[in-house]
Amino acid sequence: MNDPEIRALLYPLLTGGVYIDELPTGTTRADVVHITSDFMHGYEVKGDGDTLQRVANQLRCYGEVYDFVTFVVTEKHLPKLLPRLPEWVGVLVATAAGLRVYRAAGYNARVEPAPIAKLLLLEEVKQFLLARGLAGASTLRGREVAQFLRTTRTVPLSCLAQYVRDRLIARLPERLLMRAERKAERRPPRAKRKRSLSRRKAPVRLG
Repeated sequence: MNDPEIRALLYPLLTGGVYIDELPTGTTRADVVHITSDFMHGYEVKGDGDTLQRVANQLRCYGEVYDFVTFVVTEKHLPKLLPRLPEWVGVLVATAAGLRVYRAAGYNARVEPAPIAKLLLLEEVKQFLLARGLAGASTLRGREVAQFLRTTRTVPLSCLAQYVRDRLIARLPERLLMRAERKAERRPPRAKRKRSLSRRKAPVRLG
């Protein structure tokens, strides 16, 4: 099975909230992220043609951000993948009959403020800090914001995570519009309909 086939099986299971494809997460992209008002669940898809070379980096990046993480893989990957995954990471197995739960995802208590804030635009994070009374937040650079979030105790992680979820959910209409515009741009222009011979004027004959 390939990536699109597996995603088609996964999407119907993501009820409530929204889901986003290819969400930039640290130094990688999460294949699918299910976002509700209560949690974010990152999914990594591994089809038959995929490799496991990036699993370590994906685990690191997802583990800093998502409340739950699940790998959705085909049977061929299980023997080599399972020893690399912590017990809290869920595993779904994709088959022609559908998705089978090999192991349900457990709650991830390793989420960090700075990485989760990077899911948003810098200006959005500054707005959050300003609303919490951090004077001068508007002049901070990205590195300074990240450093502040790594060291401060004045910004509860739960409040920041809720803000990030709300902002990502609010962006969905904009994302859908941009996706539709990209599809329209890729669509080839309709060929001009040729006038049928029967409707053409007969040539004038001389003599």
